[in-house]
Amino acid sequence: MPMAHAKNHDYHLVEPSPWPFLGGIGAFIMAIGAVGLFRYTQDLDFTLFGIDLAGWGIFAVGTLVVLYVMFGWWRDTVRESLAGDHTPVVQLHLRYGMLLFIASEVMFFVAWFWAFFDASLFTNEAQQFARVEVTGGVWPPEGIQTFDPWHLPLLNTLILLTSGTTVTWAHHSLLHNDRDGLKWGLALTVLLGVLFSLLQAYEYSHAAFSFSGSIYGSTFFMATGFHGFHVIVGTIFLAVCLIRAMAGQFTPEKHFGFEAAAWYWHFVDVVWLFLFASIYVWGAGTPAH
Repeated sequence: MPMAHAKNHDYHLVEPSPWPFLGGIGAFIMAIGAVGLFRYTQDLDFTLFGIDLAGWGIFAVGTLVVLYVMFGWWRDTVRESLAGDHTPVVQLHLRYGMLLFIASEVMFFVAWFWAFFDASLFTNEAQQFARVEVTGGVWPPEGIQTFDPWHLPLLNTLILLTSGTTVTWAHHSLLHNDRDGLKWGLALTVLLGVLFSLLQAYEYSHAAFSFSGSIYGSTFFMATGFHGFHVIVGTIFLAVCLIRAMAGQFTPEKHFGFEAAAWYWHFVDVVWLFLFASIYVWGAGTPAH
C-alpha cells in the first residue's frame, strides 16, 4: 500500500490553500476603500447602501488583509522549497511564471509611457478634447517648471545602476558559494533601494507642479510614482532574500527566490532608464529653481 502512494513524478501538488480566496477578498476591500479614500481627499462622500464609506479606514483594512495574504502565501512557498518540493520541473514553471509576470509589468508601464507621449507629441489633440486649458499647444504645458534632469534624477539613476551592479555581484557570489559576498551584495542593494526611495520622496516634496494641476503632472506622477512603488516592492523582496541568505537557505544549485528578486530588480532598473531618458531629459522644459 505505501508504494501505491509513492511520488513517481517531478510535479508538486499544493495542499488546499486559503490564500487565493482571502487575497481576492482583501483586494476587493482595498479597491472599495481606495474609492472612499479618493472621495475623502476631495471632501466628498461615498455612500453605499446608505453608509458613507469615505475615509481611509476601509482602505487600511484591505491593505492589511492583502499584506497578510502576501506574507502567508510566500511563507508557504518558501516552506515548500525547503521541504524539497521545488523540483527542477517546478522551478522551470516558476521561472515561466515570473517571466510572464514581468512581461505583464512591462505592458503596465507601456500604458503610462503611451499616455505621456500621446499628450506630449499631439498637444493640439489633447487641447481639442479637453474641457479646460491643458497644454497651451506646447509641451511641457505653459507654466510648468520641470525638474532639472541633471541633478536629483541623474543621482537617482546612478544609484539604481549601482544597485544593479551590487545585486549581480550577490548573484555571482552565490553561484560560487561565496556567502559573505552574497550577503554584502544584497545588503548594499537594499540600502541603495531605500536611498532611491528617500530621494524620490524628497524630489516629490519640491515639485513645482501637482498631480491634478495639469496633464503633465498626472502623467509624470503616475509613471514615476508607480515606478517608485515597484522600487519599494523590489527592496522588500531583496530584504527577504537577505534574511533567507543569512539563514543559509540558498545554495548554488537551488536559489530561485533570489533569482526572481534579481530579475525583478533589473526590470525596475531598465524601466527607470526609459523614464529618465523620456520624461526627465526629453520632456524637460524650464527647470524649477
